[in-house]
Amino acid sequence: MIPRNSTFQVAFLGLLAGAVFSSTANAQSAPPTDIVFKNATVMTASHGAIEHGSVWVHAGKIAAVGTTVDAPASATVMDASGKWLTPGIIDPHSHSALDNDVNEATSPVTPSMMMIDAFDNRDSALYFALAGGVTTELLLHGSANMIGGQAVVIKNKFGLSRDAMLFPNAPRSIKFASGENPKRVYGSRNQLPSTRMGNFEVMRQSFEDAKAYMAGWDAYNAKVEKKDATAVVPKKDLKLEALADVLRGKLYVQIHCYRADEFLTEEAIAKEYGYKIRAFHHALEMYKVAGQIAPTGTAIATFTDWWGFKDEAWDAIPWNAVMSMRKGVRVALKSDSNDHIRRLNQEAGKMVHYGGATEDEAIRMVTLNPAWIIGVDDRTGSIDVGKDADLVIWNMDPLSTYAHAEKVYIDGDLFFDRSMLGFGTPHFSGAMHGGDGFGSDDEDGD
Repeated sequence: MIPRNSTFQVAFLGLLAGAVFSSTANAQSAPPTDIVFKNATVMTASHGAIEHGSVWVHAGKIAAVGTTVDAPASATVMDASGKWLTPGIIDPHSHSALDNDVNEATSPVTPSMMMIDAFDNRDSALYFALAGGVTTELLLHGSANMIGGQAVVIKNKFGLSRDAMLFPNAPRSIKFASGENPKRVYGSRNQLPSTRMGNFEVMRQSFEDAKAYMAGWDAYNAKVEKKDATAVVPKKDLKLEALADVLRGKLYVQIHCYRADEFLTEEAIAKEYGYKIRAFHHALEMYKVAGQIAPTGTAIATFTDWWGFKDEAWDAIPWNAVMSMRKGVRVALKSDSNDHIRRLNQEAGKMVHYGGATEDEAIRMVTLNPAWIIGVDDRTGSIDVGKDADLVIWNMDPLSTYAHAEKVYIDGDLFFDRSMLGFGTPHFSGAMHGGDGFGSDDEDGD
């Protein structure tokens, strides 16, 4: 953990600044228009692995994949003999670079909060994630509230401006949270909710209020269309407008939820009010009800083997992810931690051990499946023609404990190179901002 406001932190940041200036002395200019990666073990995440494979990148997009590719003679060739090439790792549940602003714990319903307003694009947590091969992150509100704020999706182009790091036209997501966290936060203040009953009452009432709000606007718009002079513009309410967008299907619903009974309750409420749940996050008891959840199409973003760290985690088992997958649930692995995010490739490797996932299934859990949860699987998450060239070169099989990312490309541009002096960041200069430690940001500080 990097202590805040300490002599160590000042020294650490000074070291970072010096190293980063060193590493950027020879910063890249514009990336080559054409790059060919040759002789790699290409783990596509969508159609198996290609031994001694090649990938042609043109103008930041994947132009061809196969044992050979017909690239122009002018292309920059990267010989990846003995290396592995994968899609960039995607974290569907991160709080990187949100600092202590991850929770607006002043009300159990805060859907108009925008996590982009808390996003610090110079946070060192982003660098650590990048060095671990992470190219895309869904930055979520914390779990203090039954209905939290709206997420921001980033491409981890560390060193570029804040806006240049935003994933273009990514779908909007909102964070819900059921269970212990909301009831603990507000129950400690003798405030609703303080029980699971209270949690779900707050949620239902919020959607009743949103329905009334939508009806008021619908009535107004109908009068305007008829040129009715009695039409009075309703008051704009940012909270209810966001909830109305949930009901309209304009926001992906991501729900922090651990217990089997609560998965079923959340699905029942979603059905009652007419919205879809994109994914349950944490989802440590999904193995108990996976057969009931799979037909809904709701995915899970889960830990591999975190267990016993709170009441809701006592029934966690490391076979949960594969058991749920075998029942038809789409499964992704996630970090919820500034430390854990650096080793998501190893978490995928555990899935081969815990439950017997194939290597293809395991790599999809940290690439294509989380891309689907975020809603960007048509653009990233696998090595397929037409997709963004978000790619990682590994020194060995990325599912190995000993693997590390050697080079990380995003949109065909090199953003991390382990062989460079300093910290290997071609685009970053200046000092990084200190991270907020290595615990679970979703759980702490609620």
